[in-house]
Amino acid sequence: MAVLICGSLAFDTIMTFEGRFAEQILPAQLHILNVSFLVPSLRRDFGGCAGNIAYSLKLLGGEPLPMAALGNDGHEYLERLEAQGISTQHVTQINDTYTAQAMIMTDRDNNQITAFHPGAMMQAHTRRIEAGVPGVALGIIAPDGRDAMLEHAAQFRAAGIPFVFDPGQGLPMFSGEELARFVEQASWVAVNDYEAKMLCERTGWSLEQISRKVRGLVVTLGGQGCEVWVDGGKIRIDPVTPSAIVDPTGCGDAWRGALLFGLEKGWSLARCAELGNRLGALKIATRGPQNYSLDFAVPA
Repeated sequence: MAVLICGSLAFDTIMTFEGRFAEQILPAQLHILNVSFLVPSLRRDFGGCAGNIAYSLKLLGGEPLPMAALGNDGHEYLERLEAQGISTQHVTQINDTYTAQAMIMTDRDNNQITAFHPGAMMQAHTRRIEAGVPGVALGIIAPDGRDAMLEHAAQFRAAGIPFVFDPGQGLPMFSGEELARFVEQASWVAVNDYEAKMLCERTGWSLEQISRKVRGLVVTLGGQGCEVWVDGGKIRIDPVTPSAIVDPTGCGDAWRGALLFGLEKGWSLARCAELGNRLGALKIATRGPQNYSLDFAVPA
């Protein structure tokens, strides 16, 4: 069965700052911030949450169906998806704008500063999720255009397709009321620890309360593993130690691909999280969000 992945397709320009942001930014002078970072290395990668999650899920042997928008410069991305055997039937190309672009700068402590131009992503809502999409077992709402996230969540619910709500860096776009509606429509919620705090603050709900409104809640903790919440109860899933720490870009998306792979197979949330931690550790040892390969046998 396929997984419908609603989110962005983007080109990532990834830069490495060899120092530490904390040593360059003076907290007492933030009101007159004027900084420049020398970035000796720069590269351009295929990215965007939908593309990264689709890559991860396909690598594991799943069937991803990205639903996203590309701009007039997106032909190369379409060709890449097709070469990987990833369906582009739900990908729209918008001719009067560019594909979304992310400019990501990472310091030596793996902190990141990102500038994002949404481009065609703002038209992603023109693709609709209709009832009875053939062969689709579940879906995910990943960071995308604001209208697309709102409308696709409602369309998933109307079509009776269970989905993961993964607001990511799009979370600040929504009010507490809107976030509460997402949670009430979703079957699962996936956030990192920072997003979890913001979600709780804006909705007024604790993590325990959120977990009782869905089938399960996961809070990823980077190198500390993750928390899995089910029906108000929490368990901690230990991290997997990576062979090297090279580039964190796309680690969360790799984790979510594993989550979807396990959910589609009917695994427990804890087992999904274990595979997610393993895949995140694999990804962080490779530069770019879609350049890693498996070094283990995929569990049955």
